[in-house]
Amino acid sequence: MKPEELIKLTVSEAATAIRDGATTSELLVGAFLARIDARNEAVGAWAHIEKDYALEQARRADQVRGFGNGTGPLHGVPIGIKDIIDTRDYPTENGCPLYEGNKSRRDAACVAALKSAGAIVLGKTVTTELALMTPSATHNPIDLERSPGGSSAGSAAAVADLMIPAALGSQTAGSVLRPASYCGIYGFKPTFGLISRNGVLMQSHTLDTLGLLARSIDDLALLTDCLSAQDPNDPVSYARSQPHVTKMGLSDPPLAPTFAFVKTPAWPEYADQGMQEAFAELKDFLGPVCEEIEIPGLDNVIEWQRIVQLAENAAYYGPLQDRGRGQLSDGLNARLDEGARVPVRDYISAVASREKAYEAMFEVFDTYSAILTPAAPGPAPLLSEGITGSPIFDGLWTYLGMPAISVPLLEINGLPIGVQLVGLRQDDGRLLRTARWLATRLENEESQSA
Repeated sequence: MKPEELIKLTVSEAATAIRDGATTSELLVGAFLARIDARNEAVGAWAHIEKDYALEQARRADQVRGFGNGTGPLHGVPIGIKDIIDTRDYPTENGCPLYEGNKSRRDAACVAALKSAGAIVLGKTVTTELALMTPSATHNPIDLERSPGGSSAGSAAAVADLMIPAALGSQTAGSVLRPASYCGIYGFKPTFGLISRNGVLMQSHTLDTLGLLARSIDDLALLTDCLSAQDPNDPVSYARSQPHVTKMGLSDPPLAPTFAFVKTPAWPEYADQGMQEAFAELKDFLGPVCEEIEIPGLDNVIEWQRIVQLAENAAYYGPLQDRGRGQLSDGLNARLDEGARVPVRDYISAVASREKAYEAMFEVFDTYSAILTPAAPGPAPLLSEGITGSPIFDGLWTYLGMPAISVPLLEINGLPIGVQLVGLRQDDGRLLRTARWLATRLENEESQSA
C-alpha cells in the first residue's frame, strides 16, 4: 500500500491490514510520521514525538508478528495520547510551563491498556493549559485560521489531518465532543467511569472522563472495548462484565431508532443561526423518528455543572496557582479565583443534585433511543477571537455521566458541525449502534442524491 493510502486507514482497517500482511507496522508508522513532517508545522498538533523510537516500536511489533506469536486487536497500530495522560516514554507537561520536563515512571492505566492490545504510542498531542479554556497553539486543519476546540485540541487536529488514525482525549465539559465537531471527525465520551482515569491529570473528580477521537464508529467501539475495565485505583470505576461494545455497536438495530431532539436552554442565546437551520433540516429529513421535546430542569443542570467544575478546578489547581501564579495565563488565574469563591453550600448542592437529575432522564428513554442535540454552538471560531468555543451543549451531559458521541453529519459554508447523540449510562454499545444507523442513513441519502 502507498503512504497516501496508509494514512487514510482507520484503526480497524489498519489492524486488519497488518494482521493480513497487506502492510507492516513499520510502513504504517512511517507513513504517519511523513505526514506529520509535512503538516505539523502548520497545524501544531503534537507536543512530543520521537520518530526513531516510534519506528523502533513498529519494528518490534512486526518481529512479534513474524515469529507467529499471538497479537492483540490493535497490534502495530499507532495512537496519539493527549498530553495530560502519563506515558513512561514521553514527558507529560499538561500544556503548562509549571510541568515543563515532567516525566512519569509509569503509564496511565489507559495507555497500559492500549499497549496490552498491541497499540504503539506515537507521541503526545497538544492540550490547552491544564486542559481548560485558554487556547493552544494548534490550528484546525479544515481551516488553519480557525480553532480546533479545546482541550483535546491536538488529538482532534491530528486525527482530522490524517497524522494518526485515533487519539485519546478527555472531557470535563465539552473537550472531546466540541473538537470533534469543529474538526469533522467522530468524538466519543463514554459513560463516566467506564475508562480508568488513573495516571491522568485531575481537574474535577466529579466530571473528568476519558474519551476518544477517531474517523469511524467502528474504531470508537473497538478502542472502547480495549480500554474499559474496572480499576480499583479509580474510585469511579465500576464493576461490570466484560464489555462487548463492538458487538453491540456494529450490529443492526431490531427497529429503526427514534430520536428526542433537545435544544436545551442554551439554544436561544448560543446556537448559531446556520446551525439552527441545519438542525431543522435534519429533523425534517428524519421525519417521524425524530420529535422535538423539552426536558424540564436542564437550565439547573447547566448551572450545576458550571459550579462543580469551577469549585473542583480551584481545589485541584489552587496549589499550582499558589506556587506559580505568574506562570499561568490571566484567564486561568481568573477562573481559579472565581472557583475559590464558590460557596460551599452551592457546591455540595450541585454535586448532590446529579443523581436525581439523571433519574429524570429515564422517562425520555422509555420512548426514544437517544437524545439528539448539538455538539457545539456552530462552526469552529476564528483563532483571532481568542477562544476555543463554548462547551454549553456538552457540559450538562458530562455532569450527568451519560455517554455521548459527536457524529460529523452537517456543515455550514463548508465547515463541519457535529450532531451529538446522548444515551443512558452503561448503554454505550446501544448508543454507538444508534449513531451508526443515523450516519448510514444520511450517507445513503447523499449517495442516492449524487
